[in-house]
Order: sequence, then structure tokens, then C-alpha cells
Amino acid sequence: MIVENNKNEITKSIDEELDKIENYIEQALYYARSNTANQDYYIKKNKIEDIVNECIKKNRKVLIEEKISINTHDLKISVNTDSKWIVFILNQIIQNSIKYRKVEEQAKIEIYSVKGKENVILYIKDNGMGIKSGETTRVFEKGFTGTNGRILNKKSTGIGLYLCKKLCDKLGMRVELESAQYEGTEVRLVFPNSSHIDMK
Repeated sequence: MIVENNKNEITKSIDEELDKIENYIEQALYYARSNTANQDYYIKKNKIEDIVNECIKKNRKVLIEEKISINTHDLKISVNTDSKWIVFILNQIIQNSIKYRKVEEQAKIEIYSVKGKENVILYIKDNGMGIKSGETTRVFEKGFTGTNGRILNKKSTGIGLYLCKKLCDKLGMRVELESAQYEGTEVRLVFPNSSHIDMK
């Protein structure tokens, strides 16, 4: 309340740090739950549009302050999944797009879905820094921070994408990533059409 009622550069900085702390706590909680996921899942039909809108709402403050453009379309598709876990996964991806944006040009994020015969794919594309050649195959490894996380002093934990991959495996879906340095990153969340999910 003090931060909200006293807007200045100092309280803005405090607010940003509070958001970071909240994200780290959320990562820790999901990491702790990830080994007992079968006790915390609730699979039902969810609208992708609702999931995306919730994630945008969670990041609304920084998106507005940093003038980051969000383009969403073709999201009126439903998938069988756990909405809470997918919101967490998508939020990690969006936060990476925000964190690793290029400061010399307007940051843009595009989110859309495509329905195929065997699956539904949710695309998250950005025009950020991208990932160095040779590192894209390691981004889902536990603790891997990569060149961007180390040299650019972004205080990366190397846990976000690792958790995304682990939780997607538990949900019976895939997460895929393609990137080129200085050209942006594309992440794909692949939801199988089958409603069967192995909870082992």
C-alpha cells in the first residue's frame, strides 16, 4: 500500500524487486510440488484465451511500463489440461521474453494457437535477444543460465524453463524452443488432442 500510494523512482524500484521476489517464491513452490504433481492436478477443459489473458494480466504492469507490444490472436480453442500449471508455465515463458528483450527497439510478443489433427500448439514468439547458437538444446537443463543469463547480469536462476519442461512432461504435453541470437525466440506448447494423461 505504501508503494502504491507513493509513486516515485524509489518506490518503482521497490515494486519491481517485490515482483521478482514473488516470482522466485512461485518458482520454489512449483519446484517443491513438481515431484508430487499427481496430488495437485485438476484436468479439465480450459480455454487457451482465458489462460493467456490471465498471464498478460499478471504481467500487465511491466508490459505497460516498458511499452512492450502484445499481439494475441486465434486463441478461441479449448484444451484438456490443468489451468493453474499451464498459467505458471506460460508465465515463465512470457517473463523470459520480457527479461531478455532488446533495449534498442520496441519489444514485441506474439501469442497464438493452431489446431491440428493430433494436437493444439500454442506459439509464443518474441523479437528479443535470442539464444546463442549451441545453447538452445540446453535451455531446459536444471540450472542452465546460458550466455544471456551470465554476461548480461540478468540474475537468471536457470530454473524457469527447467520447470516448464518438467511440468509439461507430467501433463503429457511437449514444450519446444527455437531461437537465433539477436533475432528472437519462439516457444511452442504442444497439447495432445487425447484427453488421456499419464500421472505416473
